[in-house]
Amino acid sequence: MDQSEPIVRRKLSDEVFSRLKRLITSGEFNPGDEMPSERELMHRFGVGRPAIREAMQALASMGLVAISHGERAKVLKLTAESILRQVDGAAKIMLSSSKDSLEHLKTARIFFERGMVREAAERATPADISALESILDRQRGLLGDADGFIDADMELHKKIAAISGNPIYAAVSAAMLGWLKEYHTEMLIWTGKEKYTLAEHQKIIERIAAGDPDGAEREMVKHLERSRALYVAAESRAS
Repeated sequence: MDQSEPIVRRKLSDEVFSRLKRLITSGEFNPGDEMPSERELMHRFGVGRPAIREAMQALASMGLVAISHGERAKVLKLTAESILRQVDGAAKIMLSSSKDSLEHLKTARIFFERGMVREAAERATPADISALESILDRQRGLLGDADGFIDADMELHKKIAAISGNPIYAAVSAAMLGWLKEYHTEMLIWTGKEKYTLAEHQKIIERIAAGDPDGAEREMVKHLERSRALYVAAESRAS
């Protein structure tokens, strides 16, 4: 660092934010704890209400606290899923404004899921297989219900990712599926492809149950390559 660089004066709210974040990360405030009131924080740091409110909003935007009207803010437990939820809005805007971004996400999902299904085939327990079959049975009963069918579809893919035992994998799966959902639901009900999806899911589960990573990956790639055409950008649906 150049020692001659000028010292930049920080906004009061930035300093309050840093101190509050340090209190949370150091363990002085734990998940589930209520934060001190605005008045208490104003007295503690010697600043006005606007600085406290700006700092608390910054903490909330990071997923560190939850703010409810008329109640004290509560410290949240940071998880991989809660962190990824913080970028939901930006991700959806990016996808809606760029066809290329949607294609990149579909390709990334295939790359990710082929690894996840291999792990599932190597690690799945009888209870895991039973859970997958239960989800598929429920999905069969949702033919004609686009939203319910897609929700069950997402649940099955998230379960496959969760079999890995790695919460980051499960969170990434949930995030990608959530970002893609709005590009899929409207198309599915018009395409009549639901029975293909059910048959493909059955084959994937069979390969996982057989402990066959190569076969599971092959069936997953076939399934996703076919279904990727159902994820259509808004401008394509309108044309």
